[in-house]
Amino acid sequence: MVDVLRFWSPILALKANEVERRLDAFQAACARHGVRITPQRVEVFREVARTDEHPDAETVFKRVRGRLSNVSLDTVYRTLSLLEELGLLSKLEVLCDRARFDANWEQHHHFVCVQCGAVRDLVHPGWDRLAVPEAVKAMGEVRRIHVQLRGLCSKCASQERKGGKQSRC
Repeated sequence: MVDVLRFWSPILALKANEVERRLDAFQAACARHGVRITPQRVEVFREVARTDEHPDAETVFKRVRGRLSNVSLDTVYRTLSLLEELGLLSKLEVLCDRARFDANWEQHHHFVCVQCGAVRDLVHPGWDRLAVPEAVKAMGEVRRIHVQLRGLCSKCASQERKGGKQSRC
């Protein structure tokens, strides 16, 4: 049960060695696929790789734009798409508005707050070993199980109990 609760105290700024490991993987994947490493691509990847916040493209753009004035929103969208194709990022369709991006390659699941949009990683080994129903196996080969829990984070739940905002999705 303790591992499930890991998301309640998220690590929003990852340890430097984890970010470096992800950046090394980025460089290796680019070399393997013949993709040119540009300052814009490095900064877009670094922005997603350095956090467990699961930022959307607009957030990545704003943060990268603070460091690279010549980056455009279009470049950010194209780079995120490329990084997803290279297997360096996962695209999460979590709410009714924007896709979010995740650079955590370890098997994990997500808790999504339907009010504020916060997305948090959580680990529960039991979910990784869920029995796949025969009807699903007949549809094709399951390669990965991803559980996404939707609800209210503790902050939004507290606000709702006090008569605050209702869920947006």
